[in-house]
Amino acid sequence: MRVGADRMCMPAPTIEQFVEAVTSTVSANERWIPPSNKGFLHVRPLLMGNGPVLSLTPAPEFIFLIYVTPVRNYFEGGLKPINVVVENDIHRATLGGVGNIKAIGNYAGIMKAQAKAKANGFSDVLYLDSIHNRYLEEVSTANVFFVKDNTISTPVLGGTILPGITRKSIIEIAHSQGFKVEEQLVPVEELFDADEVFCCGNAVCVLPVGSITLNGKRVDYGESGFVVSQQLHSALANIQMGLIEDKMGWTTLLN
Repeated sequence: MRVGADRMCMPAPTIEQFVEAVTSTVSANERWIPPSNKGFLHVRPLLMGNGPVLSLTPAPEFIFLIYVTPVRNYFEGGLKPINVVVENDIHRATLGGVGNIKAIGNYAGIMKAQAKAKANGFSDVLYLDSIHNRYLEEVSTANVFFVKDNTISTPVLGGTILPGITRKSIIEIAHSQGFKVEEQLVPVEELFDADEVFCCGNAVCVLPVGSITLNGKRVDYGESGFVVSQQLHSALANIQMGLIEDKMGWTTLLN
């Protein structure tokens, strides 16, 4: 939020203010937290400009708020792979833009591609870079990873990709489990050689990709049973739910 606020000419709360706001909001809504096997409480921080201004200029005042909502489990009955299509014409972000921060405008530009994909039976869209139209970047609201043998690759951060906290967590967990993790440019052709593909984000945790369609050609994954995706999902989810010791020091316990 602090990095994004600076890019958007907005003041940001301090880390202490941010943590206190999340803690207070969650505590005040404890009664809405679902049982651990039924769902979770989704936490959404929001920073927005406000004021009587119509001209193109930073807002005179700002609102920082946290809202929470109970959400059912995404994966009742287990992880269900999604089917993704590669988008060739619409791009999620461009160099020099705001693709690497949580700006609301990032989502407006992809609505058309996402709606078209869903109308054609796909779950989501995988976007390419806007310069070469060749290198993989992100799914609509999630980072993406590719597995080949003991190596896990993900597109390198370069100004157009969101440095998601779930992405960072998965990289650290994968390292701790002995995987080789590479952050690099990933050509679209490498889709045909991957053993597994998965997405990750705050709400979905880790989500396996069952197929990717590129220019009408479909590549199916999962012959291994999505072993790596399941392994990483379990490792992160168990830390989040307090089922195993948090050796990473990521969790905060509330009284």
